[in-house]
Amino acid sequence: MYQLSPSILAADFAVLSEQLFAVEEAGADMVHIDVMDGQFVPRISYGMPVIESIRRVTKLPFDVHLMVAEPYRFIEDFKDCGADLLTVHAEACTHLHSTVTKIRQCGMKVGVAINPATPVEVLRHIIGEVDMVLVMTVNPGFGGQKFIPNMLKKPGMVKQLAADEGVACPDIQVDGGITLFNVGEILKAGANNIVAGTSVFSGDIKANIAGFKEAFENAAK
Repeated sequence: MYQLSPSILAADFAVLSEQLFAVEEAGADMVHIDVMDGQFVPRISYGMPVIESIRRVTKLPFDVHLMVAEPYRFIEDFKDCGADLLTVHAEACTHLHSTVTKIRQCGMKVGVAINPATPVEVLRHIIGEVDMVLVMTVNPGFGGQKFIPNMLKKPGMVKQLAADEGVACPDIQVDGGITLFNVGEILKAGANNIVAGTSVFSGDIKANIAGFKEAFENAAK
């Protein structure tokens, strides 16, 4: 099943509640929430108070992507403010297994993200314990970047790694530079969860989401 997770990093925060209502009404599957700390990535975005506030205005699952150093410190806080799926970066965790375990113990689904230059091999000893792998197709920290074409190889590599380890393949999310023009080839490459920011929130939200849903239907044929 294909899913769309609009990234509110590209939303208009002056009317964020209205835009969240719009993506829910248009059929988005979850809300992608990018948390940046200014350390693991160069910019600072938003944190727990914003997530707690918007939790009250939508029923969509919160797909929280932590671009923060040593995210283990904040797992319980993000659970308390409304995260349903918590994704941490393999590069940001001194003890990735402990971090994954604690997320699960807190009752959330678990995602692990890898940056463009990070090999899929880092997931070998954890892939059977996660619900999702997030393949970054831009370098994290900035919205509106262009998709890195060489990253099309990675979803297939994640699938092969899961097969090699004899475990079910987790969902494969792709994030960065995804548009209605390239989403078809990304789905064909093996992704089943698409993060889109500018391509959803720029212009007509309802029409943009309908375009992604059409691409999902075409990929499923």
